[in-house]
Amino acid sequence: MSLGSTIATDVQQPRPSDQGAISLFVVVFFVALLAAVGLVVDGGAKIRAARRASAVAEEAARAGAGRIDRDRAYAHGGRFTVDRTIAVHASRAYLASTGTSGSVSVVSDQKIRVTVTISKPTLLLAAVGVGELSVTKTATADLLQGVEAPDR
Repeated sequence: MSLGSTIATDVQQPRPSDQGAISLFVVVFFVALLAAVGLVVDGGAKIRAARRASAVAEEAARAGAGRIDRDRAYAHGGRFTVDRTIAVHASRAYLASTGTSGSVSVVSDQKIRVTVTISKPTLLLAAVGVGELSVTKTATADLLQGVEAPDR
């Protein structure tokens, strides 16, 4: 018996290749990280837009609610009501001065409602198909007179 015949030879079976597994993990991780950062950055922009839309709607409603019908107030013994035409015009003028668009409606003789919509383009979420974020806020202002208003 020869020495060479007793040594077992290890025949290596071909193994499946691991090449590319790390690359795929890095790509998936990067996309998930980009989405998370996009939610933070663009989500913050949406929160700022919501605060701005709310502030503009409230101020526009106040601008309109302060426009009283003077002729009616003097003719009916001090009964103050909103002058619908002037109130709507004042609210729309305020919206125009801020560069925002919205709708203005008179709810009653003593209330005016303003709805504002602000749209912002996304910075990072555009990469995953979300190109714009919109926020709509509504505010209603009451015309109050004196220290306390009726029904309060």
